[in-house]
Amino acid sequence: MKKITLALIAIISISFVNAQAFKGQGDQKFQVAANIQDEATGVNISYDYGLGQNISVGFSSSYALGVSDFLDADFGDRFDLKARFNANLGNVINIDENFDFYPGLSLSLKNFGGHVGARYFFTEGFGIFTEANFPLAKYDENKLDPANYIHNQFTLNIGASFNL
Repeated sequence: MKKITLALIAIISISFVNAQAFKGQGDQKFQVAANIQDEATGVNISYDYGLGQNISVGFSSSYALGVSDFLDADFGDRFDLKARFNANLGNVINIDENFDFYPGLSLSLKNFGGHVGARYFFTEGFGIFTEANFPLAKYDENKLDPANYIHNQFTLNIGASFNL
């Protein structure tokens, strides 16, 4: 009888877990990811803060670790910091309350760009995400230094997302 009662309590407890992907105003997400691109791989971190039901702002930073030798990149070339704006559309497309789809724009030290991302939460605090980033306007089209090459191309981030 104890085992049956314990099993029922466990099942009922699991049904109360709400792993909603984006909750709206005041929601905070922290993400850490592998950054994959042509001639470099690295790490990316991002933070998003919910301003409204479907709007969030935040920042993103990436650092290229594995850079091809021909680029001869120093710290300043490898590092980028972005301010970002997202339109969180998970509740609009209504696939699953644990899923969020978010297109957005970013303004960085190296360019003005866009991104499209998706995240899925397994529990209240942990999920996975992927995000594709692409430049829309480069600051100096004629300058061919390593920083412009590393940060002015299509990149893909794959990693973990956490509710704060």
